[in-house]
Amino acid sequence: MNQPLTSTPLHTAATSTLTASSNSKVHSLAALWARKYYVAVTADHESERLKKTDSLKETTSKEGRDRTAKKLLKKLNLASAQAWSKTETMLSDEIRRHGINPELINPMEIADDTRYLFEKTLQAYSLRATPRHLSVLVGKDFGRVRRKYTSVDPRAIGFVSMQFHYTGQMLLEWLSATEQGLWMPYLKVMDDHMYMPLSAAYDAAANHNYDSPVLAAVRHLLPVSSKIAYKVCNQVCRLHPNYHTHSGALTDITVKTASIRDAEMFQVYLCLCILAGNMQSVQQELFPLCVMLYPRLNVRWRLVQDMLQNMGWEFHSILSAGDMAIVLPYLRTMTEMFSDEVFMAFE
Repeated sequence: MNQPLTSTPLHTAATSTLTASSNSKVHSLAALWARKYYVAVTADHESERLKKTDSLKETTSKEGRDRTAKKLLKKLNLASAQAWSKTETMLSDEIRRHGINPELINPMEIADDTRYLFEKTLQAYSLRATPRHLSVLVGKDFGRVRRKYTSVDPRAIGFVSMQFHYTGQMLLEWLSATEQGLWMPYLKVMDDHMYMPLSAAYDAAANHNYDSPVLAAVRHLLPVSSKIAYKVCNQVCRLHPNYHTHSGALTDITVKTASIRDAEMFQVYLCLCILAGNMQSVQQELFPLCVMLYPRLNVRWRLVQDMLQNMGWEFHSILSAGDMAIVLPYLRTMTEMFSDEVFMAFE
């Protein structure tokens, strides 16, 4: 991660998608985030690839990818409809409880935007784009969809995120084990871009000089956010060995994957706050999103508090004193927002 970013092949692919004025600063974060996928995906699936070489060769061939993409495209409308049914069942009461304008939650529009993102990703998958390159190819599209729903009422992103997540889970059910292994890294890239304000963070980075200490702190934190998320979630599992969420035990693969994603999501929101110099994105988007979703998913606030506490310890062990001086005030404020003093009346 200490190599100059301009020496990586990804730089060439990403440069054409960025404006000249903010090219180096935005690319710095986008490339760091994309490169994480290459390392993580390679490590996670290497042993499985070796065990199923013949099957994987067929699945990863151009013809195999085309078959998988066509299969998922045929099922996309059905998956989208089933996903909205689950989303509506989960969150319909939240519209009234949070005072959200019902006109902002348009099922057809949300489903159309979701399908568009899946169609674009499946096209890239069929053309054998790698997961790390997918982050560059679809990043702007996900950013556009997120801005569309958060610009009027940031809480609307909760419905879009759940619709997107459930659509992805439905599609997985129609794939073979080998296809799932190949498709899931792409699904993770999409899931992360939908849940995490990556595009907003890149935009905020463009307001800083390249040698800004604030930008440097974020550049040091972002590449290790996955590593921190894994460690934090493992520690929370050890602290709560018998805890069950709506979807199962904390150690269940589906729950643990979502937990790791959420731990990364909190870090990306933290980075956005640091770059923006305020807590607005957490106050207007992340906190309401958690209040909307976590009780429905049986995620108690103690889990969030333990996650943030362990996250702080990991930051101290990885970041320099100078970086911590920049990060800590925002982490402390985020921790206070999710503290017992806020939720004690509801626990």
